Amino acid sequence: MAVSIKSIISAAGVISLVCLSHPCLANESLTQTEGVASSLLPATTTNPWAVSVDLGWDSKYVSQGRNNLAEGGIYWMNASVQYGNLTTYALVGRGDSQAYTEWNIGLEYALNLNEHLEATLGYQRIEGYSDSRCQDNELFAELAYTAAPWLVPSVSYVYSTEAAGYFVELSLHSYWQLTEQFTLSPYVTQGLDFKYRTEEHNGKNHLQFGLEASYNLAENIIISGHISHSIAQADIEQEAAANGDVNSQDQTYAGIHFNMSF
Repeated sequence: MAVSIKSIISAAGVISLVCLSHPCLANESLTQTEGVASSLLPATTTNPWAVSVDLGWDSKYVSQGRNNLAEGGIYWMNASVQYGNLTTYALVGRGDSQAYTEWNIGLEYALNLNEHLEATLGYQRIEGYSDSRCQDNELFAELAYTAAPWLVPSVSYVYSTEAAGYFVELSLHSYWQLTEQFTLSPYVTQGLDFKYRTEEHNGKNHLQFGLEASYNLAENIIISGHISHSIAQADIEQEAAANGDVNSQDQTYAGIHFNMSF
């Protein structure tokens, strides 16, 4: 599923898609993409232009609580250009142990509704290549309340035109700057599926929690990592039962990212 471009250092997990029995499905976030979530706290800059390049790897490609690749993890490369409140980006992912490639190309617009309330609106095109090709168009939005850095609630929404369904994530992040360079961010996320990953089931999808860390190597260079655990809930469990899969659907995975901005 999709999240703010601020989260692409994650999450989210990366914003991305997988070609499964369902048409085209996007990953949540590198707000963690399911990756490492970058801070939802407002950034200050005097330069209206900003360019960012991010390289990352996740031990599994997990989105919406599901492991999307039969083998191994996935490499990510993201490039984004920001002018004022508008950001455009291109994200590519490649499996490290099996033939899988996907592209996410999109744009998003940031809104400062008031001093502590931030919102983003966006669109992305997704193309995936494995044994077959699939594609999707997504509209996404995110809202975060940033009054207290130790407790930042947020809600994200993504609508898939291919699936004609939507996915919602309710999250709590806590940002602790232990030193001038080092930040730790525990988080918890509740995912809700409404015909986005499965047509037959709606409601609770997965509960995910984890710990994210980032270290400023230089003024414009950040290395970050995460470890995450996802607990399967009714939507995932019913899907697995329908497919005759009796194994645990819980997922544990980790990742590391290197980001440079100009």
